[in-house]
Amino acid sequence: MSFTLVAGSSVALAAETPIRLVALGDSLTQGYGLPQDEGFVPQLQAWLDAQGVKVEVINAGVSGDTTAGGLARMDWTLDEQVDAMLVTLGGNDLLRGLNPATSKENLSGILARLEREGIPAMLAGLPAPGNYGPEFQLAFERMYIDLAGQYDVPLYPNFMQPMTDKADAGASFADLMQDDHIHPNAEGVALIVEGIGPEVLEFLRALEEQPS
Repeated sequence: MSFTLVAGSSVALAAETPIRLVALGDSLTQGYGLPQDEGFVPQLQAWLDAQGVKVEVINAGVSGDTTAGGLARMDWTLDEQVDAMLVTLGGNDLLRGLNPATSKENLSGILARLEREGIPAMLAGLPAPGNYGPEFQLAFERMYIDLAGQYDVPLYPNFMQPMTDKADAGASFADLMQDDHIHPNAEGVALIVEGIGPEVLEFLRALEEQPS
């Protein structure tokens, strides 16, 4: 896996100042329905702090945002220094049954922009339920794999892995969800962070190993 850091990133790492990791996403990233310190970004920040990583995780989650929305706000998202980006979009596309080909095109636009800017990216995917049909399910899940390969970025396949694990075991995961049955509660977020945290850590450590 190879990364090209922007000048600001190299300076930040050389000076041992925190890496600015922007989490670009929707309500799952933004922390919908949760106290400020219990959302995904603050819990991920706390987890990474505990690992001794000098990183500032920036919350760029917008509730209700689709992949198109994420692409549309790239200009102002990149208006301040961004050393790396975690892209966690696709949930609202899935809820609305949007064409996976369109979602893929939008995510490709985001990753292509980051590639042009020399900003390392990590992609987090989501599983698709079967209610839209097997073709939709395959296309949606495949788009993350294809894009990770195309842009040579690390992929965490299932942001909601703890919930999937319980479902696969034949157990209810209602205890990890808010009353809307869409958004995780604080305990659910903690498990999500436990799952994705090591992958984010590896991603950040790879950046530190890059020559300035």
